[in-house]
Amino acid sequence: MTVTPWRATCIQMPSKQATKAATPEEARRIIQDNIDKAIAMIEEALASPQPPKLVVLPEFGLQGPPHGLTVADWMEKAVTTIPGWITEPLQALAARHKIFIAGNQFEGPAEFPGRFFNSCFLIDPKGEVVLRFRRVNTAAWPSPHDFMDDYVETVGKDGVFPVVETELGKIGMIACGEIAVPEVARMLMMQGAEIIVHPTNEDDNPAQEAAKIARASENMCYLISANVSDAIGFSADGSVKGGRSRIVDYRGKTISYHEPWDESIAVSAEIDVEALREARRDRGMPNTLLRGRWEMYRDLYNDFTVYPANAFLGTPMKDMAETAPVIDTALDNLAGLGIMRRA
Repeated sequence: MTVTPWRATCIQMPSKQATKAATPEEARRIIQDNIDKAIAMIEEALASPQPPKLVVLPEFGLQGPPHGLTVADWMEKAVTTIPGWITEPLQALAARHKIFIAGNQFEGPAEFPGRFFNSCFLIDPKGEVVLRFRRVNTAAWPSPHDFMDDYVETVGKDGVFPVVETELGKIGMIACGEIAVPEVARMLMMQGAEIIVHPTNEDDNPAQEAAKIARASENMCYLISANVSDAIGFSADGSVKGGRSRIVDYRGKTISYHEPWDESIAVSAEIDVEALREARRDRGMPNTLLRGRWEMYRDLYNDFTVYPANAFLGTPMKDMAETAPVIDTALDNLAGLGIMRRA
Protein backbone atom coordinates (compact mmCIF):
# COMPACT_ATOMS: atom_id res chain seq x y z
CA MET A 1 0.00 0.00 0.00
CA THR A 2 1.40 3.38 -1.04
CA VAL A 3 1.48 5.86 1.83
CA THR A 4 0.83 9.52 1.05
CA PRO A 5 2.97 11.93 3.13
CA TRP A 6 1.21 12.81 6.38
CA ARG A 7 1.79 15.07 9.37
CA ALA A 8 2.72 14.17 12.96
CA THR A 9 2.45 16.57 15.91
CA CYS A 10 3.86 16.29 19.42
CA ILE A 11 1.54 17.39 22.23
CA GLN A 12 3.97 18.97 24.72
CA MET A 13 1.56 19.18 27.65
CA PRO A 14 1.90 19.62 31.43
CA SER A 15 1.07 16.73 33.71
CA LYS A 16 -0.45 16.81 37.18
CA GLN A 17 0.68 13.93 39.42
CA ALA A 18 -1.93 11.52 40.71
CA THR A 19 0.50 10.26 43.36
CA LYS A 20 -0.05 13.51 45.28
CA ALA A 21 -3.73 12.72 45.77
CA ALA A 22 -4.91 11.62 49.19
CA THR A 23 -7.55 9.23 47.86
CA PRO A 24 -8.26 7.23 44.68
CA GLU A 25 -11.20 9.55 44.01
CA GLU A 26 -8.97 12.61 44.14
CA ALA A 27 -6.41 10.85 41.96
CA ARG A 28 -9.06 10.15 39.36
CA ARG A 29 -9.99 13.85 39.29
CA ILE A 30 -6.32 14.74 38.69
CA ILE A 31 -6.08 12.20 35.88
CA GLN A 32 -9.29 13.54 34.35
CA ASP A 33 -7.77 17.04 34.37
CA ASN A 34 -4.80 15.67 32.43
CA ILE A 35 -7.09 13.92 29.94
CA ASP A 36 -9.05 17.15 29.43
CA LYS A 37 -5.81 19.06 28.85
CA ALA A 38 -4.61 16.49 26.33
CA ILE A 39 -7.89 16.67 24.43
CA ALA A 40 -7.86 20.48 24.36
CA MET A 41 -4.32 20.56 22.96
CA ILE A 42 -5.10 17.87 20.38
CA GLU A 43 -8.15 19.89 19.27
CA GLU A 44 -5.89 22.94 18.98
CA ALA A 45 -3.48 21.01 16.76
CA LEU A 46 -6.32 19.78 14.58
CA ALA A 47 -7.60 23.34 14.13
CA SER A 48 -4.20 24.52 12.86
CA PRO A 49 -3.54 25.22 9.14
CA GLN A 50 -1.65 21.89 8.92
CA PRO A 51 -3.65 19.36 10.96
CA PRO A 52 -1.89 16.11 11.89
CA LYS A 53 -2.87 12.53 11.16
CA LEU A 54 -0.96 11.36 14.24
CA VAL A 55 -0.57 13.12 17.60
CA VAL A 56 1.75 11.92 20.33
CA LEU A 57 1.28 12.51 24.07
CA PRO A 58 4.21 12.38 26.54
CA GLU A 59 5.09 9.62 28.96
CA PHE A 60 3.40 10.09 32.38
CA GLY A 61 1.23 12.74 30.70
CA LEU A 62 -2.02 11.31 32.01
CA GLN A 63 -1.12 10.04 35.50
CA GLY A 64 2.37 11.14 36.47
CA PRO A 65 4.71 8.49 37.96
CA PRO A 66 4.12 6.55 41.20
CA HIS A 67 7.24 7.83 42.97
CA GLY A 68 7.68 5.76 46.16
CA LEU A 69 4.26 4.12 46.36
CA THR A 70 4.01 0.36 46.70
CA VAL A 71 2.62 -1.59 43.77
CA ALA A 72 -0.71 -2.12 45.54
CA ASP A 73 -1.09 1.55 46.55
CA TRP A 74 -0.31 2.84 43.07
CA MET A 75 -2.63 0.34 41.43
CA GLU A 76 -5.46 1.36 43.74
CA LYS A 77 -4.81 5.05 43.21
CA ALA A 78 -4.23 5.43 39.49
CA VAL A 79 -3.80 2.25 37.44
CA THR A 80 -6.37 0.88 35.00
CA THR A 81 -6.59 -1.26 31.89
CA ILE A 82 -5.90 -0.44 28.23
CA PRO A 83 -8.51 0.07 26.82
CA GLY A 84 -10.09 1.55 29.91
CA TRP A 85 -11.53 4.72 31.38
CA ILE A 86 -8.33 6.69 30.68
CA THR A 87 -8.12 5.80 26.99
CA GLU A 88 -11.86 5.90 26.28
CA PRO A 89 -12.14 9.71 25.83
CA LEU A 90 -9.08 9.62 23.56
CA GLN A 91 -10.57 6.72 21.59
CA ALA A 92 -13.74 8.75 21.07
CA LEU A 93 -11.67 11.76 19.96
CA ALA A 94 -9.67 9.67 17.50
CA ALA A 95 -12.83 8.21 15.98
CA ARG A 96 -14.50 11.62 15.77
CA HIS A 97 -11.59 13.23 13.92
CA LYS A 98 -10.32 10.12 12.08
CA ILE A 99 -6.79 10.44 13.49
CA PHE A 100 -4.22 8.31 15.31
CA ILE A 101 -3.46 9.13 18.96
CA ALA A 102 -0.38 7.72 20.68
CA GLY A 103 0.15 7.95 24.42
CA ASN A 104 1.36 6.32 27.60
CA GLN A 105 -0.19 5.20 30.86
CA PHE A 106 0.36 2.86 33.76
CA GLU A 107 -1.64 -0.25 32.93
CA GLY A 108 -2.90 -3.08 35.13
CA PRO A 109 -3.94 -5.90 32.78
CA ALA A 110 -6.57 -8.31 34.06
CA GLU A 111 -4.53 -11.26 32.76
CA PHE A 112 -1.60 -10.33 35.03
CA PRO A 113 -3.12 -9.71 38.49
CA GLY A 114 -0.96 -7.85 40.99
CA ARG A 115 1.27 -6.33 38.29
CA PHE A 116 1.28 -2.98 36.52
CA PHE A 117 3.30 -1.80 33.54
CA ASN A 118 4.55 1.43 32.02
CA SER A 119 2.67 0.99 28.75
CA CYS A 120 2.53 2.85 25.45
CA PHE A 121 -0.60 2.67 23.31
CA LEU A 122 -1.74 3.61 19.80
CA ILE A 123 -5.36 4.38 18.93
CA ASP A 124 -6.45 4.24 15.28
CA PRO A 125 -9.03 6.40 13.42
CA LYS A 126 -11.76 3.89 14.28
CA GLY A 127 -11.11 4.55 17.96
CA GLU A 128 -9.55 1.14 18.55
CA VAL A 129 -6.37 0.44 20.50
CA VAL A 130 -4.25 -1.31 17.86
CA LEU A 131 -0.87 -1.35 19.62
CA ARG A 132 0.30 -1.69 23.21
CA PHE A 133 3.94 -1.88 24.30
CA ARG A 134 4.86 -2.61 27.92
CA ARG A 135 8.23 -1.20 28.93
CA VAL A 136 10.82 -3.92 29.47
CA ASN A 137 13.95 -2.11 30.71
CA THR A 138 13.08 -0.74 34.13
CA ALA A 139 14.26 -1.51 37.64
CA ALA A 140 11.80 0.86 39.30
CA TRP A 141 8.54 -0.90 38.43
CA PRO A 142 7.34 -4.29 37.25
CA SER A 143 8.62 -5.43 33.86
CA PRO A 144 7.55 -8.27 31.54
CA HIS A 145 11.11 -9.53 32.00
CA ASP A 146 10.34 -10.16 35.69
CA PHE A 147 8.17 -13.11 34.65
CA MET A 148 9.43 -13.51 31.11
CA ASP A 149 8.48 -17.16 30.57
CA ASP A 150 4.84 -16.65 31.53
CA TYR A 151 4.65 -13.32 29.73
CA VAL A 152 5.93 -14.65 26.40
CA GLU A 153 3.66 -17.67 26.70
CA THR A 154 0.67 -15.33 27.17
CA VAL A 155 1.36 -12.59 24.60
CA GLY A 156 3.42 -14.57 22.09
CA LYS A 157 6.86 -13.71 20.76
CA ASP A 158 5.46 -10.95 18.54
CA GLY A 159 3.69 -9.36 21.50
CA VAL A 160 6.87 -8.48 23.39
CA PHE A 161 8.09 -5.81 20.93
CA PRO A 162 4.93 -5.28 18.87
CA VAL A 163 4.72 -3.48 15.53
CA VAL A 164 1.43 -2.69 13.78
CA GLU A 165 0.83 -2.06 10.10
CA THR A 166 -1.39 1.00 9.53
CA GLU A 167 -2.37 3.34 6.73
CA LEU A 168 0.50 5.58 7.94
CA GLY A 169 3.11 2.79 7.68
CA LYS A 170 4.43 0.27 10.19
CA ILE A 171 4.55 1.72 13.71
CA GLY A 172 6.32 0.66 16.92
CA MET A 173 6.56 2.44 20.26
CA ILE A 174 9.25 3.03 22.89
CA ALA A 175 8.85 4.64 26.33
CA CYS A 176 11.24 7.36 27.54
CA GLY A 177 14.64 6.00 28.65
CA GLU A 178 14.34 2.83 26.58
CA ILE A 179 15.39 4.95 23.62
CA ALA A 180 18.89 4.63 25.11
CA VAL A 181 18.70 0.82 24.86
CA PRO A 182 19.65 0.11 21.23
CA GLU A 183 18.15 -3.38 21.20
CA VAL A 184 14.59 -2.14 21.76
CA ALA A 185 14.53 -0.01 18.61
CA ARG A 186 16.39 -2.78 16.79
CA MET A 187 13.68 -5.30 17.67
CA LEU A 188 11.07 -2.93 16.24
CA MET A 189 13.02 -2.35 13.02
CA MET A 190 13.57 -6.09 12.61
CA GLN A 191 9.79 -6.49 12.60
CA GLY A 192 9.46 -3.83 9.91
CA ALA A 193 8.84 -0.64 11.93
CA GLU A 194 9.11 2.51 9.83
CA ILE A 195 7.99 4.95 12.50
CA ILE A 196 9.03 4.79 16.16
CA VAL A 197 6.72 6.76 18.44
CA HIS A 198 8.43 7.87 21.64
CA PRO A 199 6.35 9.23 24.56
CA THR A 200 8.94 10.56 26.99
CA ASN A 201 9.28 12.44 30.27
CA GLU A 202 12.86 13.59 30.69
CA ASP A 203 15.22 16.31 31.77
CA ASP A 204 17.84 17.93 29.54
CA ASN A 205 20.13 14.96 28.96
CA PRO A 206 22.68 15.08 26.09
CA ALA A 207 22.97 11.28 26.00
CA GLN A 208 19.21 10.90 25.65
CA GLU A 209 19.07 13.48 22.85
CA ALA A 210 21.92 11.72 21.03
CA ALA A 211 20.13 8.40 21.42
CA LYS A 212 17.07 9.70 19.60
CA ILE A 213 19.15 10.65 16.58
CA ALA A 214 21.14 7.41 16.71
CA ARG A 215 18.08 5.15 16.94
CA ALA A 216 16.42 6.88 13.98
CA SER A 217 19.49 6.81 11.76
CA GLU A 218 20.82 3.34 12.58
CA ASN A 219 17.38 1.77 12.04
CA MET A 220 16.35 4.05 9.15
CA CYS A 221 13.12 4.96 10.95
CA TYR A 222 11.28 8.19 11.66
CA LEU A 223 11.27 9.00 15.37
CA ILE A 224 8.49 11.12 16.92
CA SER A 225 9.41 12.06 20.50
CA ALA A 226 6.94 14.01 22.68
CA ASN A 227 8.06 15.30 26.09
CA VAL A 228 6.11 17.07 28.83
CA SER A 229 5.98 20.79 29.32
CA ASP A 230 6.82 22.37 32.70
CA ALA A 231 8.05 19.93 35.39
CA ILE A 232 9.03 16.36 34.58
CA GLY A 233 7.37 13.59 36.56
CA PHE A 234 10.38 12.76 38.71
CA SER A 235 10.88 16.36 39.85
CA ALA A 236 9.10 16.43 43.19
CA ASP A 237 9.56 20.19 43.62
CA GLY A 238 8.89 21.03 39.97
CA SER A 239 12.31 22.55 39.39
CA VAL A 240 13.43 20.17 36.61
CA LYS A 241 11.70 20.99 33.35
CA GLY A 242 10.78 19.12 30.19
CA GLY A 243 10.57 20.52 26.67
CA ARG A 244 12.74 19.49 23.70
CA SER A 245 10.11 17.50 21.85
CA ARG A 246 11.65 16.38 18.58
CA ILE A 247 10.93 14.66 15.25
CA VAL A 248 13.86 12.95 13.51
CA ASP A 249 13.91 11.49 10.01
CA TYR A 250 15.40 8.19 8.86
CA ARG A 251 18.79 9.80 8.14
CA GLY A 252 19.06 11.18 11.68
CA LYS A 253 18.14 14.73 10.68
CA THR A 254 15.98 16.66 13.14
CA ILE A 255 13.08 18.02 11.09
CA SER A 256 11.17 19.65 13.95
CA TYR A 257 12.30 20.67 17.44
CA HIS A 258 11.10 22.89 20.26
CA GLU A 259 13.55 23.41 23.13
CA PRO A 260 11.49 25.54 25.58
CA TRP A 261 9.40 23.77 28.21
CA ASP A 262 6.19 25.69 27.56
CA GLU A 263 2.92 24.08 26.44
CA SER A 264 3.35 23.61 22.72
CA ILE A 265 2.09 21.96 19.54
CA ALA A 266 4.99 23.50 17.57
CA VAL A 267 6.81 20.22 16.97
CA SER A 268 5.09 19.08 13.79
CA ALA A 269 6.46 17.65 10.56
CA GLU A 270 5.58 15.81 7.38
CA ILE A 271 6.39 12.09 7.42
CA ASP A 272 7.30 10.66 4.01
CA VAL A 273 7.19 6.89 4.39
CA GLU A 274 7.64 6.25 0.68
CA ALA A 275 10.95 8.15 0.74
CA LEU A 276 12.05 5.95 3.68
CA ARG A 277 11.07 2.83 1.75
CA GLU A 278 13.06 3.98 -1.25
CA ALA A 279 16.09 4.58 1.00
CA ARG A 280 15.79 1.05 2.40
CA ARG A 281 15.84 -0.31 -1.17
CA ASP A 282 19.02 1.58 -2.03
CA ARG A 283 21.99 -0.63 -3.00
CA GLY A 284 24.61 1.91 -1.90
CA MET A 285 26.48 2.75 1.30
CA PRO A 286 23.75 5.00 2.78
CA ASN A 287 21.58 1.92 3.31
CA THR A 288 22.90 0.86 6.72
CA LEU A 289 20.33 -1.95 7.03
CA LEU A 290 21.53 -3.65 3.87
CA ARG A 291 25.03 -4.16 5.25
CA GLY A 292 24.09 -5.35 8.72
CA ARG A 293 25.97 -8.58 9.53
CA TRP A 294 23.48 -9.72 12.14
CA GLU A 295 24.74 -13.31 12.47
CA MET A 296 28.07 -12.12 13.83
CA TYR A 297 26.46 -10.93 17.07
CA ARG A 298 24.10 -13.82 17.78
CA ASP A 299 26.36 -16.22 19.70
CA LEU A 300 27.66 -13.54 22.05
CA TYR A 301 24.13 -12.42 22.88
CA ASN A 302 23.14 -16.02 23.61
CA ASP A 303 25.87 -16.22 26.25
CA PHE A 304 25.30 -12.76 27.71
CA THR A 305 23.11 -12.38 30.80
CA VAL A 306 23.20 -9.48 33.27
CA TYR A 307 19.81 -8.62 34.80
CA PRO A 308 18.21 -12.00 35.58
CA ALA A 309 14.92 -12.92 33.98
CA ASN A 310 11.95 -14.34 35.91
CA ALA A 311 12.99 -12.71 39.19
CA PHE A 312 9.30 -12.31 40.10
CA LEU A 313 7.91 -15.26 38.16
CA GLY A 314 5.78 -16.80 40.87
CA THR A 315 5.01 -13.76 43.01
CA PRO A 316 4.58 -10.21 41.61
CA MET A 317 6.81 -7.43 42.89
CA LYS A 318 5.15 -5.59 45.76
CA ASP A 319 7.73 -2.87 46.41
CA MET A 320 10.74 -1.48 44.59
CA ALA A 321 12.94 -2.48 47.56
CA GLU A 322 12.43 -6.12 46.56
CA THR A 323 14.66 -5.54 43.53
CA ALA A 324 17.77 -5.12 45.73
CA PRO A 325 18.92 -8.78 45.58
CA VAL A 326 18.16 -8.88 41.84
CA ILE A 327 20.36 -5.82 41.30
CA ASP A 328 23.10 -7.48 43.38
CA THR A 329 22.95 -10.47 41.05
CA ALA A 330 23.10 -8.20 38.00
CA LEU A 331 26.20 -6.48 39.39
CA ASP A 332 27.78 -9.87 40.06
CA ASN A 333 27.06 -10.85 36.47
CA LEU A 334 28.67 -7.66 35.17
CA ALA A 335 31.75 -8.42 37.23
CA GLY A 336 31.82 -12.02 36.06
CA LEU A 337 31.71 -10.89 32.44
CA GLY A 338 34.65 -8.55 33.01
CA ILE A 339 32.58 -5.45 32.33
CA MET A 340 32.51 -4.06 35.86
CA ARG A 341 35.43 -4.06 38.31
CA ARG A 342 34.63 -4.41 41.98
CA ALA A 343 35.81 -1.62 44.28
